[in-house]
Amino acid sequence: MFRRWLPALLLAAALPLHAAETKVTYGPELERFNYAYPVGHFSFVSQGKHVHMAYIDVKPAKPNGRTLVLLHGKNFCAGTWEASIAALTGAGYRVVAPDQIGFCKSTKPEHYQYSFQQLATNTHALLDKLKVHGKVTMLGHSTGGMLATRYALMYPQQVEQLVLVNPIGLEDWKALGVPYRTPDQWYERELKTNADSIRKYEQATYYAGQWKPEYDKWVNMLAGLYNGTGHERVAWNSALQYDMIFTQPVVYEFGQIQAPTLLLIGTKDNTAIGKDIAPPELRDKLGNYAELGKRTAQAIPHATLVEFDNLGHAPQIQDPQTFHAALLKGLADVKH
Repeated sequence: MFRRWLPALLLAAALPLHAAETKVTYGPELERFNYAYPVGHFSFVSQGKHVHMAYIDVKPAKPNGRTLVLLHGKNFCAGTWEASIAALTGAGYRVVAPDQIGFCKSTKPEHYQYSFQQLATNTHALLDKLKVHGKVTMLGHSTGGMLATRYALMYPQQVEQLVLVNPIGLEDWKALGVPYRTPDQWYERELKTNADSIRKYEQATYYAGQWKPEYDKWVNMLAGLYNGTGHERVAWNSALQYDMIFTQPVVYEFGQIQAPTLLLIGTKDNTAIGKDIAPPELRDKLGNYAELGKRTAQAIPHATLVEFDNLGHAPQIQDPQTFHAALLKGLADVKH
């Protein structure tokens, strides 16, 4: 009997781990998914609602006196910065990494007027609560890059350096001709999100066609939110966030950034919001980071561009060693 089942058992053992995990479920605030670092919660009132903002705050064993605030992207969380937190704290930096309202382990409001100004205000309040009163380095990835830019524009005296890692919003998609989706249309789209669709998109965009088993952890993190009992609230907040991203460009204000800026760009990235419904003649022209990085470096007054020729939208995850070497050098080079 055992011999009869042995081939099937061996085949099952050889299957990728993610195949058995695509139906994992987490609560609407990522309950049961653990980050590598302790999570705190900042409770406050925003837009008449009692909300809480999850965050990671890690202090180094040998402080160098500088603090970095890590702002996650649309499909990322504070927890996805785990490798960067280790590299930065090991080099003496204090690291604060929040989950923005509507994301990950933070409150998913039933109704919320999302704007980058509101999220920047929330982040500023968190830093005040943590008694981070001096200048900080704001590091934003993807959508977090748009937020970091807005923060630097709103609080220029508090930002000693701006670091943008494959930020989106380097072009105005609506002005270029990408059709508008209503929040209701985004919501219907988001309700269809699953592990397979997440993995397919991330492989093509985040990792330049490559895939490693360790990426599945982050696929399952997101899929678990959409599989869980709070999936409708998760999808609705995601829809409102996409509307914010699409309708609130920062590209026209790059020239007003005062802080020295480090641009870390994986040139294989092709991210563009709404690309899937863009006219065919426009689609292939969107999200060309090999060109957008250079254009942005020219637009920001005190910018330094570092390009990773073989990396995609998430260089900090795809090649942590190369990415962190460039990041730490860029941080050390800033003039105080």
